[in-house]
Amino acid sequence: MNTIDKLKLILRENQIMKDEPLKYHTTFRIGGPADIMLLPEDENQIIKIIEFANENKIPFTILGNGSNILVSDKGIRGIVIKIADNFSKFSIEDNFVHAQSGIRLTALSRQILDAELTGFEFASGIPGTIGGGVYMNAGAYDSEMKNIVKSVRLIDKMGKIFELENQDMEFGYRKSRAMENEYIVLCVCLELKKEIKEKIKAKIDSFTQKRVTKQPISEFSAGSTFKRPPGNFAGKLIEDTGLRGYTRGEAKVSEKHCGFVINKGNTTFEEMIMFIEEIKKKVFENTGIMLEEEVRIIGER
Repeated sequence: MNTIDKLKLILRENQIMKDEPLKYHTTFRIGGPADIMLLPEDENQIIKIIEFANENKIPFTILGNGSNILVSDKGIRGIVIKIADNFSKFSIEDNFVHAQSGIRLTALSRQILDAELTGFEFASGIPGTIGGGVYMNAGAYDSEMKNIVKSVRLIDKMGKIFELENQDMEFGYRKSRAMENEYIVLCVCLELKKEIKEKIKAKIDSFTQKRVTKQPISEFSAGSTFKRPPGNFAGKLIEDTGLRGYTRGEAKVSEKHCGFVINKGNTTFEEMIMFIEEIKKKVFENTGIMLEEEVRIIGER
């Protein structure tokens, strides 16, 4: 029995994809094939996939909405476990929100608005999942996930499930204990506050307007390409270096926000890597500050 046939004992056939191009699963629209992509729908399936991969010594990679990654054109070997719309149930009780890690932040934001809860507005336009957001402690507009997370249900690479409270997640700037230890986020409990719906919507609308006017949301990008240097802003450093709109091939520094690098259509992985390195070099030569990528680079090199 081959690998695919064995996986059919865990998942339905339509949850298994072979040689799936990852550029269709990332917001950068860059990336070669995943040997096998799996779309689990519950925790039990995720546990069984991890156990199967470990028993058969098959490497596995977790993928969410693909919004903060740059994938190699050679793709990803082994198994890619996609935790997105296929794993996106949620419930809201009083001021607590329980959400599976695959639900998109935009979709969850709408439900939280309807429940008249505040604190989540900053995440309403981030193009990722709640799992990815917690994993990297995503933030915007002076707020971040660590401010609203009560607890996180996780699974480690050996298939053991456990929960961590907020203080045990060791949240930092664009990092968490989950990231440091390669834990997989399964479910998140958020603790929010009651507020008048109109006030919540007004704040979301304000943030949305800022994003539309100042970020290239209709372009292929991975979000903010670089982390914010201490006491500075990556976008400002890039702009001050004279790189607004700078283009090489089909890779470009966004004219709307210099902290975003965009793929105008058919940029390869290697071209984008070289472009990012070129920006870092030019900024360092001009300012003495070495930028660090926020986008995660994964796949076979």
